[in-house]
Formats: sequence, structure tokens, C-alpha cells
Amino acid sequence: MSASQRDVKNRIGSVRNIQKITRAMEMVAAARLRRAEQRIEALRPYAGAIRRMTRQAAEAAGSEISGLAILRQHEAENSVALLLVTGDRGLAGAFNSQIIRAGLRAAREHEGDGRAVLYSAVGRRGVSTLNFRGKEPVGRYVGFTDRPSYADAREIAEELIAAYVDGKADRVEIFYNGYISPLTQEVRRETLLPLQQATILEGSDPEDSDHADAADDAHSSHHALVEYEPDPDEILARLIPDYVEISVYRALLESTASEHGARMTAMRNASENAGELIEDLTLEMNRARQAEITQEIMEVVAGAESLT
Repeated sequence: MSASQRDVKNRIGSVRNIQKITRAMEMVAAARLRRAEQRIEALRPYAGAIRRMTRQAAEAAGSEISGLAILRQHEAENSVALLLVTGDRGLAGAFNSQIIRAGLRAAREHEGDGRAVLYSAVGRRGVSTLNFRGKEPVGRYVGFTDRPSYADAREIAEELIAAYVDGKADRVEIFYNGYISPLTQEVRRETLLPLQQATILEGSDPEDSDHADAADDAHSSHHALVEYEPDPDEILARLIPDYVEISVYRALLESTASEHGARMTAMRNASENAGELIEDLTLEMNRARQAEITQEIMEVVAGAESLT
């Protein structure tokens, strides 16, 4: 075996080893994805109910919605808090980069309108990228993106609410990958605070829209008969922290499922590419072997002819 054939054979062995790793990572991601899907399905009814209750109470409160600090819309939007939900690990295609691009694009829009931007990031990828770009995040939440808990969401929500109530941020937005299928994830941008501009008041929740429309239709004709005890603004004061927490928690779960789906797809593509590369290298090695055999035959024939 010539040196060139030996090199190609070594490359084939290396690619085969990489293919084994990518296949194993694909299987792990698929198993984790199934668990993440189950958690999302279990949460969606509760999250939809909280969001609908908050929306209905806000509509009933009307002008009284600004009676408390957490419900008060600031007179001017001078600063905006952006929460970017990424992952702790890479090897997931464009999963992390598309969230960072969307967040930075929104930041440029806000800065163009004269607003200061406060960054927060979930996941080591988001934190490290923001640091690399010189945009140090005020909130760093890492180490749990594979399996987020409600306590993680509560910690994040409390800091976002505190920033809004203390006047450090006049608006709070969140960016995350919404899970549609293992092959499809979409970047979602939602406004959490102020409540008057929150996404729930726009009726644009893609998961809950069908259920919400049916519930709203059922209640719309009896809207005047609904009485709140205590008053709607007091109910909102209790609902808003739950609404922010559940919105953040849902975003974390959606992002986790999206990450596993993106990684499973990326590893499958990597395995297929490795298979194609092995075929190409095997063909190259066979051609080199055939050329070497042909050369040896020609040398033998030439030697035999020289003896005659």
C-alpha cells in the first residue's frame, strides 16, 4: 500500500469515527426532544389560561390598569430590556445564531429611535457572543438550558419585573426559538411589559389562538355580566408576576425543544454527509489502488518485453 492510499484509508477511519459520534448525538437529541415535547404539551393549557385571564382582566380594568407600579406604562420609552434565549451548547445549526441576530437587529432599531438597550441572555452561547461583541449582559442565566425548571423562569422573571418597576427598563422583550416540529423552529419576539403593549393583548399567541378565540367568542356575549371580586386591577397585580413567569418558562421549554430538534437535524445531516464523504474517499482509494496495479502490470510487461 502506497503512502497516498494509507493517507486516504486513515481519513476514512477518521470520518467513520466522527459518523459514529454524530449518530450517537442524534439519538441522544431525539430522546431528549421527546421529553421536551411532553413538557411543552403539559404546560400549554395552563400557560394559555393564565394569558387569557390576564388579557380579560386587563380589558375589564380599562383606565385603572395604571394604578400600580407593575401595571403603569411609563411616560416615555428611554430604555428597553431584551432577553435572548439561547443554549448552553452548540452543534445545533443556526439555533443560537438566529436568536442573536434577531436580538441585535431589534437593538439597532431601538438605538436608532434613541433608546438605551439592556441585554440579558439565557445560555452560554448568548452570553459569550454578547460579551465578544462588547455588549455585556446585565443578566446571565446559564447551566440549565437542557432541562429548565420553573424556578429558573421565576428568577429571570423577577429580575425583569424589578427592572421595569424600578425604571431601569421602560419595555421588556423576549426572543426565543418557538418549537413547531423537529425540522422547523421559528424566531419569536414577544413583548412582556408594559402590559398595555404585551403580546397577549394583541391576540397573537400562535399556540393559544384557536382556544382563545373559542373562549373569547363564548364570553363576548356575556362580557357585561362578568363581575370581578376584588377589582380587576387588584387581580392583575396578582396575575402579572404569574403571567411573566409562565411566559418566560414557556419560552425556555420551547427553546429547549427547538434546540434538541435543531441538534438532531444537524447531527443527522452530519452523519449523511460523513457517509457521502466515506463513499468518495473509498472510490478515491480504489482508483489509486487500480492505478497502482495497472502500473505494476505495465512494469512486468515492459520487463518481459525487454527479455525477448
